[in-house]
Amino acid sequence: MPSPAASPELNIASANGGITLSWPTSASNFVLQATSQVTPSAAWTGLSYSSEVVGAETVVILPATNSQQFFRLQGPYLCYLPVFEFAIFYNNLLEFTWTAPLTINGRTHANADIYVGSTLALTFNSTVTATGIITKTNWDGHTTAEYTGALNYNGNPGYITNMPALTLPIGADNSPAAMHGIIEMPPTYEDPNSLMGQQRYFNKAGIVLLVSNSTVSVILKASPADPSPIFIQANYFPTNYAFSNYVQIFTNFPFLSVTNRFTDQRELSKTIKTTQINVGAYKNWLVTNPFVAFKFPAGSDVLPNILYVADNRTNLSTELVAVRLTNGIVIPTNKAPSGAATGFTVATPNPLYILGNYNCPDAASLGTTNTSKTFPASLISDALTILSPTWSDGASSGAYSSRNASSTTINAAILSGNVCSTGPGSTEYSGGLMNLPRLLENWSGDTLTLNTSIVNLFNSVRATNQFQNPGVYYSAPTRQISFDRNFQDRLRQPPGTPLFTVVVPAN
Repeated sequence: MPSPAASPELNIASANGGITLSWPTSASNFVLQATSQVTPSAAWTGLSYSSEVVGAETVVILPATNSQQFFRLQGPYLCYLPVFEFAIFYNNLLEFTWTAPLTINGRTHANADIYVGSTLALTFNSTVTATGIITKTNWDGHTTAEYTGALNYNGNPGYITNMPALTLPIGADNSPAAMHGIIEMPPTYEDPNSLMGQQRYFNKAGIVLLVSNSTVSVILKASPADPSPIFIQANYFPTNYAFSNYVQIFTNFPFLSVTNRFTDQRELSKTIKTTQINVGAYKNWLVTNPFVAFKFPAGSDVLPNILYVADNRTNLSTELVAVRLTNGIVIPTNKAPSGAATGFTVATPNPLYILGNYNCPDAASLGTTNTSKTFPASLISDALTILSPTWSDGASSGAYSSRNASSTTINAAILSGNVCSTGPGSTEYSGGLMNLPRLLENWSGDTLTLNTSIVNLFNSVRATNQFQNPGVYYSAPTRQISFDRNFQDRLRQPPGTPLFTVVVPAN
């Protein structure tokens, strides 16, 4: 429900047979209202008046009347809009240039321009909005003369340009650089109740997993400022790969591995050092670990439904530390006291890799838009790469044609960074909306099914190599990208979903 903004102090005085009212000029978007009685059902009426500014005050002088009058300032209403209620949301340039046939069935918005144009059809079945313009331009090495595909706006209205930007309540700066802060670890002594502190996934998470050069630590906390968090730690020696060296990790965290390595050819063939989480094993650990049971007792309304993971190991210039999720076909489904499944969110400041199908408890629905048996889920990261079920770490450094993918389904909202376009050429392109989820395999003849909401709030700051068109490190799949309409139900939003602030003017 909308909430009215807090009203500033209204000063009232009588002088020269009139009534003088004043309030801070900083509240210029508040309006003055009056009523003859103060009751829950009182009818407040907006007044017509002339005002002047005296110092830092707005001053209004009204004639006195014989009837009783009460006055108030009515401010704008603040509404909160989940980011995943959009099929697509971009905090910067949104590009559909040279897309394969694509139909978008939910709302689309960009806090910038939107570029369209291809030889194939692009269809929006809901309203498209932009703070800038929607246009065709020479892009990705193509010219507007090549854009012969149909462009269909079927919403009501079809599109609106020059719209106000949608922002998170993190302060005045909602730039992509500032937005990246929601996935970063907070600086020492930052107040978790500050504007940015409230938006950080680190603070929202009930379980925080931190990997350093010689330790793995898990923090269990019931709130951002939990006075008695539980710490679980395991030590290891990074240069000793003997099994015995990792006994503490396997014992304390049976879902975790920190020894997996593979090559990411998009990232200049860097070796990816992974914090690898077996989601199925993690799901079992949540319900069997005594420390988890103590911090999140049965029947509690505080649930460990957000996992924050930060791999803070140092790396060489030829390496990149990252997080990878495996065995995520069935995700943890924590239950609220009402019995409703609240779902599962994974957030990391690192690049994130998803290996295999994710959140697909109904095998019969693989490759379809049927999400009736899935649970609310979101994947939040610096960059997101999808690896098919047939991915092999051992083949990752070879030719992409030797890495044959298989059809894959991901049922989760995606909030991830990208590497922005730097110019109109084919080697300067971001890859567009279609390539925000990165790929590293030969997907020819295979289908990538995404039942999702795709959100880009910031630029990637760790996985920063420029996109290259198919034929270098991957070939494109048949993409089946669909808005998961479950996200239109606010009870089915993923845990920790950021909320935009929308200001509705006072009447």
